[in-house]
Amino acid sequence: MNPVVVVGAGPVGLSAALGLRARGLPVVLLEADPEGRERPGSRALFVHRETLALLDGMQPGLAAEITSYGRTWQTKRTLYRGREVYSRTFPPPSGPPPFTSLRQVDTERFLRAACERAGVEFVWDARVRGVRTTETGTFLTCADGREWSCEYAVAADGARSAVRRGLGIPMEGERGEGFHVVVDIADLPGAELPSERIFHYGHPGVGGRSVMRVPFTGGFQIDLQCRDDDTQEDFGTREAVGRWLPAVVGDGYADRLLWVSTYRFLRMVAASFTDSHRRVLLVGEAAHLFPPFGARGMNSGIADAAAAAEAIGAGTAEAVAAFAEVRRAAGLFNSAAAGTALDHLRPRRRTVRLRQRAAAALAPVLPSCGSWLEHAPYGPRGGAPAVAGGRY
Repeated sequence: MNPVVVVGAGPVGLSAALGLRARGLPVVLLEADPEGRERPGSRALFVHRETLALLDGMQPGLAAEITSYGRTWQTKRTLYRGREVYSRTFPPPSGPPPFTSLRQVDTERFLRAACERAGVEFVWDARVRGVRTTETGTFLTCADGREWSCEYAVAADGARSAVRRGLGIPMEGERGEGFHVVVDIADLPGAELPSERIFHYGHPGVGGRSVMRVPFTGGFQIDLQCRDDDTQEDFGTREAVGRWLPAVVGDGYADRLLWVSTYRFLRMVAASFTDSHRRVLLVGEAAHLFPPFGARGMNSGIADAAAAAEAIGAGTAEAVAAFAEVRRAAGLFNSAAAGTALDHLRPRRRTVRLRQRAAAALAPVLPSCGSWLEHAPYGPRGGAPAVAGGRY
């Protein structure tokens, strides 16, 4: 039996390889970077319950490994210009947690170990440059001249996917204005911040920009929403973060930075999630790009991976076509939901800004107003296609 080739050893590619091995299929995973690569921080912190269930279906016990390391906080708070408008503390879960919070580098560590246990063959320093498909198979060419042939391939090679470009599949969507700064910060020894997620509209310490703080195992992440005319030099470098960070979390953290990055508001979905011969399946950021509001990025990518493994396991063009249709519908839903969240976070209409201000004023007497301010930044969840991954 020819192996299935997975391109890309990020969390989505690792999940695809694991899902294929769970179906007894041999897998070769090609990764452009060397084996000893150092991975940076990440925007993907949350692994949701639905995703944990998918991973546990690929390798029983994997969800428990991840959740025993990750962090599940019980308190959510929302503030508006320095004043609390929403707070809720949930009881500890009696069963599987609704999510676990850990850095993407740690999620990848668990997934890679699971793949090694499952017998996935890793090939490092294998940057794919070309791809060709026929009715009977797929042919991949690496930058160093190595070639791989297989019946099916899974493209999990990220936003600049060489496989997608090689197949001539365009991305469709839009690019928004402005950017966010994302910072991973290690805890101060003996002085951990409260284990709670905080969203702060118009934080007065950073000139009225909105800020989110999310804990993860060993530290926390800050997401700063910049304005259209802000520059990365003023907000997105390590030096710049060191200047504005104390106003958000207090002194002592400027030298605890683990990672600093920025992201822009891309909402793009591939025109097709497979090629004309139904031999290559696009998953994760090779197939869709949208802001990580509501933890949609990695979670939807792992749902793609699970569906791709199922389709390849079926071994028919019809199954691959069904995968492409269903997962593209999920991608379009998530893109639209992220757009709704973006309209709330960066309101262009004066009516939206007035509604936020009114909701903040009424929150002490109308809890539903505070609840709306709490949930709106993540976009709608209901109405997603009933597919692997549930909400994603």
